[in-house]
Amino acid sequence: MFWQFFQENRGKVIGVLAGVIFGLLFLLVGFFKTLVFAIFVAIGFYFGNKFDNQEDLAEILDRILPGKFTKR
Repeated sequence: MFWQFFQENRGKVIGVLAGVIFGLLFLLVGFFKTLVFAIFVAIGFYFGNKFDNQEDLAEILDRILPGKFTKR
């Protein structure tokens, strides 16, 4: 059951796990505690969802920071 869920939502699961790991690191060293933890998990879910939908990461990053990730 978990394996099927993981295969269907691989990007989301990996993104959330990465967010949890980085969030825990920040929690352990004391930065903004729960707020930073929630932000990392949300960012991990966002990028994981984009990965699941097979969207181009460079295009997404270019919308966030125009001109920083693509050469024109």
